[in-house]
Amino acid sequence: MEIRNFKNLGMADNPHGVQATKLYDKDHALIMHLLLKPLESFKPHITPVDVAFYILAGKPTIMVADEKVKVERDDIIESPKDIVHCIYNDTDEDIRVLVMKLPKPTGKTKIV
Repeated sequence: MEIRNFKNLGMADNPHGVQATKLYDKDHALIMHLLLKPLESFKPHITPVDVAFYILAGKPTIMVADEKVKVERDDIIESPKDIVHCIYNDTDEDIRVLVMKLPKPTGKTKIV
């Protein structure tokens, strides 16, 4: 058994400038923990694999394609591969999101 706590892991490099931590990084999947401080956001981007966002804390706004919706804790949002998506923290509270990329991408994310 392997146990990791995101608070004890280093931050992963990302083009968005937010706190991102790799929780699970195997050949077949990538799971990240995101912490977005108030008014932080991801840049709109496209990934070459399906992505699922599970909201751990807060009420972010999620954009997938041309839909932009306020979501809340315990919601799971799916973003199909090759579709632009983004996460916005337009609140005054921290947002925590679990991001699952399945399968793990072999291509690069495209910032749009």
